[in-house]
Amino acid sequence: MSFVSPASLIDHTLLAPTACAADFEQLCEEAVEFCCASVCVPASRLPLVTDLLHGSEVAVGTVIGFPLGYETTASKVMQAAEACHLGADEVDMVIHGGWAQEGDYARIEHEIAEINRACEGRALKVIIECCYLNDQQKRQLTEVVMAAGAAYVKTSTGFGSGGATVADVTLLSEMAQGKIGVKAAGGIRDYATFQAMVDAGATRIGCSATATILDQWLQIKHK
Repeated sequence: MSFVSPASLIDHTLLAPTACAADFEQLCEEAVEFCCASVCVPASRLPLVTDLLHGSEVAVGTVIGFPLGYETTASKVMQAAEACHLGADEVDMVIHGGWAQEGDYARIEHEIAEINRACEGRALKVIIECCYLNDQQKRQLTEVVMAAGAAYVKTSTGFGSGGATVADVTLLSEMAQGKIGVKAAGGIRDYATFQAMVDAGATRIGCSATATILDQWLQIKHK
């Protein structure tokens, strides 16, 4: 995949539980300066962030059912609807990992579809938390994500036992076949890792190390 700048593929992310308003202000300033695809913030920070990014081309994203995914479907649907009301352009949801281990794919598909309806056309990214899955589960879940009408399948929350891997991104990309996007997240802290994920088929990258990635990219570009 070609890109003008790595930032055009990055969801500039701040989900630290102790982050303060000033941290989100800095996040938005950086996202505009870097021309990021979006920011990704907790839903409670959406009013602040949507105001700060008003008039910019940076999309506003948030997370629901995060990071464990085991809330009720009704709760997640309510979270998604509220997030969209508060200005979210994109929503990243976490599937119920227990249902995945039980092989209850029909229930997962139903939940994703319900949340997708609540998003009313906004991009829904579905986090399957690859570190807890075998390859067959990853394949089946990618099929479920596509069948439910979501826009992306996403590797990780960044809060699990492992983050994105090249192998996982390759597998998800092969399953998605360009029909939906693939978002890699978790542990992407330098340009080499960023590029490896893109080469493997990632169409969006979630990370907080955007400045470092851009600095390293510019150093390579100007050699």
